[in-house]
Amino acid sequence: MNPLFKFPGVRVVESFEELVATPFADTVNALCWPRVLAGDFDEIVTAVVALVGDAEITSLDEDDLMSLELSPAGSLARTALIDDLRRLSRQGLDPNLDCIPAYPREAEPGPVPLDVYSWHADSANVLADTWLCSYTAPASEGLSNAQAICCVDVPETRAALLRSFGGEDDAAFRAHLAERCYDLHYDARAGAEPYSFGVGNLWRIATQCPGSPVPPCVHRAPMTAAGQAPRLLMIT
Repeated sequence: MNPLFKFPGVRVVESFEELVATPFADTVNALCWPRVLAGDFDEIVTAVVALVGDAEITSLDEDDLMSLELSPAGSLARTALIDDLRRLSRQGLDPNLDCIPAYPREAEPGPVPLDVYSWHADSANVLADTWLCSYTAPASEGLSNAQAICCVDVPETRAALLRSFGGEDDAAFRAHLAERCYDLHYDARAGAEPYSFGVGNLWRIATQCPGSPVPPCVHRAPMTAAGQAPRLLMIT
């Protein structure tokens, strides 16, 4: 049995069509299409690093992929990436395929860390979902909503934010939290059990947006060790 079945917010589907058509409902705010993809995706990363280095995030389109000199195994991986770019584009999405050595981090983080390595939810001004797939390890991680607490609801953190805000108007304070995206970041509760998004699996997760029938999916980017190859991630 797929280990994801035990997490109440996750539903596993059997096809891309089912991934598109399945609505979020009840406690389910993360849909996963498990896949074992053929090809050597690490070779794609190696080829990209050889061309542009690994100093910053590199975005790749279909032309970029076709320009790479690859072995048969690398070519299989390229075909899988192009297939995903096209199937997501056909849904009216704008997928980004990125080779990611690391994400930016705050030089002096405050009471609430605001980078993607912290537990967080994505947000949108209109009804929208996030789609993502990790093609190389390490993969993104998720956390059930029952095992997460919004950082602004942690008494010590809220008190520190209120001191920094320096006002007494509750409405203005709540607007300040939303404006700075503090209300999109979470702490894991004691004993929480995160789950891995896995390599090759395609996910659709709920965001914090108007009209969403479910809470947003809490997730985070994995930390990469020094000297580790960049990640290959598709997200939209």
